[in-house]
Amino acid sequence: MRSTILYVLLPFLAFTGSPAIYAQSSGEFEIARAKYRGGGDWYNDPSALENLISFTKSNVPIQIADSYTDVSLGSADLHSYPFVFLTGHGNIALTSTEARNVREYLQNGGFLYIDDDYGLDEYIRPAMKEVFPDEEFIEIPFNHPIYDQVYTFENGLPKIHEHDGKPPQGFGIFYEGRLVVYFSYESNLGDGWADADVHNTPQSLRQKALQMGANILVYALTSN
Repeated sequence: MRSTILYVLLPFLAFTGSPAIYAQSSGEFEIARAKYRGGGDWYNDPSALENLISFTKSNVPIQIADSYTDVSLGSADLHSYPFVFLTGHGNIALTSTEARNVREYLQNGGFLYIDDDYGLDEYIRPAMKEVFPDEEFIEIPFNHPIYDQVYTFENGLPKIHEHDGKPPQGFGIFYEGRLVVYFSYESNLGDGWADADVHNTPQSLRQKALQMGANILVYALTSN
């Protein structure tokens, strides 16, 4: 773990952040999981995010609420959470109102982490085009701080669950120079966060998944 973690957390301690951060009233960061339409299983692996929260709180001096909230992408409540996690295997559909709400959320300081649990990629790309019509997902270089926020991943995302024999890739969308969407493809971190008996993921891979997840979570909560 980096010895500079206190420096990393200074933005949180100063509370000089976005409206999404100011919306936290409990003194803790409260995070959410995205509910979406279209038929994709946004609700799968319910233990995953709670396990990531527990791991991060045990290893990083940061205040995060123990549980998360499910929030619809079209809801005004979306703006209450500085970090929103979206996952699933299938289709996601956005209305123009939902796309505008997500865009405003991200423009105002929010962060969306998308984990392709296999089959989401072909749907999430056009959906995010509805959110940011003029932007494309770009691959995030390995020297980006998200890969060295707390734990160092010199080669980028770890491979947690095998799907099509492709290397894991991390993609992002930037707004005014700020990473606002991070998308993990062919890695499947969420499977590694879930309870050990759900996917029978080896402990060594679960550890890597949780460490990379902590990187993403801490980056989102302290760098925006």
